[in-house]
Amino acid sequence: MFVLLLLLADTLLADTFKIVPMSQKRLATYYVQADMAGSGPVEFMVDTGAGYTAINEDTLRHLLAAGNADYVGELTGIMADGSEQRLPVYRIKRLVLGRECVLDNVEAAVFPDNTRMLLGLTALEKAAPFVFSTNPPMLKLSNCGVLSG
Repeated sequence: MFVLLLLLADTLLADTFKIVPMSQKRLATYYVQADMAGSGPVEFMVDTGAGYTAINEDTLRHLLAAGNADYVGELTGIMADGSEQRLPVYRIKRLVLGRECVLDNVEAAVFPDNTRMLLGLTALEKAAPFVFSTNPPMLKLSNCGVLSG
């Protein structure tokens, strides 16, 4: 009976996760496809060590024109080279990871120019608990909203 309950619990938990495929580029970098109103399809590098999700200025311009981002404030970011930089922070009203994991009100730091975008903890924690798998490469995300009509 106990084994049956464990199997049932595992099945129920599996149904609550949304699967977002990742693609591997280079040795240990993984990317997910995403969409934000105004940006169209974009690609984020998954970075569980980044406290903030990061978008670039080019993407921000599109999000602002579509009404999908609001200014929140600034933060001091520590760059990969150890330097500090003041970065504006915006709240993205709607971010869709993969085809069906909807995250609302994700804070993102804005990096200059057309730099690579990062999917950091400000997005991943909204979908927690989550599982980062490298074999096969995918994110399993809970607490996703659903696409409406």
